[in-house]
Amino acid sequence: MIRFPYFLALAAVFTSAILMASKAPAAEDRPPNVVIIFTDDQGYGDVGVYGAEGYETPNLDRMAKEGRMFTQWYAAQAVCSASRTGLLTGCYPNRLGIHGALGPGSRHGLNPEEMTMAEMFKQKDYATAIFGKWHLGDHEKFLPLNHGFDEYFGIPYSNDMWPEHPTAKHFPPLPLIEGNDWLRHADPHDQKMMTTWLTTRAVDFINRNRTRPFFLYVPHPQPHVPLYVSDRFAGTTENGIYGDVIAEIDWSVGEILNAITTNGLDEDTLVIFTSDNGPWLSYGTHAGSSGPLREGKGTAWEGGFREPCLMRWPGKIPAGTVCDTPVMNIDLLPTMANLIGAELPDRPIDGLDVWPVLAGEEGAENPHDAYWIYYKQNELHAVIKDDWKLVFPHTYRTLEGRDGGTDGLPVRYTNLKSGLELYDLSKDVGESKAVFEQNPEIVKELQGYAEAARKELGDKLTGATASGAREPGRLTDDEANALEKKHWPNGNPRKKKK
Repeated sequence: MIRFPYFLALAAVFTSAILMASKAPAAEDRPPNVVIIFTDDQGYGDVGVYGAEGYETPNLDRMAKEGRMFTQWYAAQAVCSASRTGLLTGCYPNRLGIHGALGPGSRHGLNPEEMTMAEMFKQKDYATAIFGKWHLGDHEKFLPLNHGFDEYFGIPYSNDMWPEHPTAKHFPPLPLIEGNDWLRHADPHDQKMMTTWLTTRAVDFINRNRTRPFFLYVPHPQPHVPLYVSDRFAGTTENGIYGDVIAEIDWSVGEILNAITTNGLDEDTLVIFTSDNGPWLSYGTHAGSSGPLREGKGTAWEGGFREPCLMRWPGKIPAGTVCDTPVMNIDLLPTMANLIGAELPDRPIDGLDVWPVLAGEEGAENPHDAYWIYYKQNELHAVIKDDWKLVFPHTYRTLEGRDGGTDGLPVRYTNLKSGLELYDLSKDVGESKAVFEQNPEIVKELQGYAEAARKELGDKLTGATASGAREPGRLTDDEANALEKKHWPNGNPRKKKK
């Protein structure tokens, strides 16, 4: 069995030291490098500067000190595939027909006709790479190399989609992929070393591309359950394995920042750290914290999709500042396109250029009228404008104040139904006191934005049909059969269960 030695991580660091003598040449017109570090299921309260307890995150805290901290940063949805779709395409995921979390052998994925952030960067001859979790389709036509990335190493979907899942035993083996090639089935050793390997490759990519602009996307599979951490970090925090995992991710951030600094690229590189959705609270001691926010992953409450977000770009983003303006990850693609002078897609997207907000320009305002909060199979659960949030009647999952599970085993959620509720998030970030009756004009305004959302993208809760939604990429019967025959010759266990 192939092993990726731990010493390779150290080798990348030594390489960085050697490169100090050959730093990237300064160039006034050099377009910026962009690095996005994207964790999985990390809660709003799981970073030191956001109130983490039981472990420290010195490198993420350094990003806050040297850059900007965002207190109202939103994922496009509170679940894996949908959130990543929003980040990489600038679209609400339901516009592109991506809902929930795609599983092994999914018959659909990100449509190759959609422009990703990587393809946008390729317009300007960027080197592009993704090291980590993809989760937008596992057929070759959906994989990163067919969506603008030059390099890919990682897993195609969540790390619990394998036979060792604690409650669902119908998954096939988890593949480890490089480029378009399935190397082998991942095992616990691979999971333990994944953060190290991704960091090694990220540092190496920076070293190799120091003289040209690059886009580096590092979507860590952790801290999604099952939790795995290398021996180097195991048992190093007071918060058990979850704290150890976050400590290792923080180390990874530090290695990437050090590689940027060593190569003389600080003033040429925008680094963004955030997560795909909130913590999976049913896993208890193996889940993160929403901090002061209500609920977690899989809900339209703030704990589901409000994420920690830090940005660092010396000389461009003001150091030691805090931004309270709402921003969503769909805004990154158009913002980056404007920064490098690239063309936007020739079809409608939902994100807008928010650079003045990111850069802390005086008087900067978010150009959106409101953000639309969808979940499940195209249900509109809420709209947000500034500090106001209008929640529509919908069913949501909750632990009702109970503790989650222990030792990697979840407990069951309870399903409850919300009413039509208005919250002032500036005074009530925990969404504990509805102020619907006191603010009829605000309710009326937000209901107007909701009607615009329903007209454009539909709403299963009201029966509204979409006028602006597009189809995802789909597999033909031959393509689907070939995928299964190649990788699961005895049949996809997940498909057999159905």
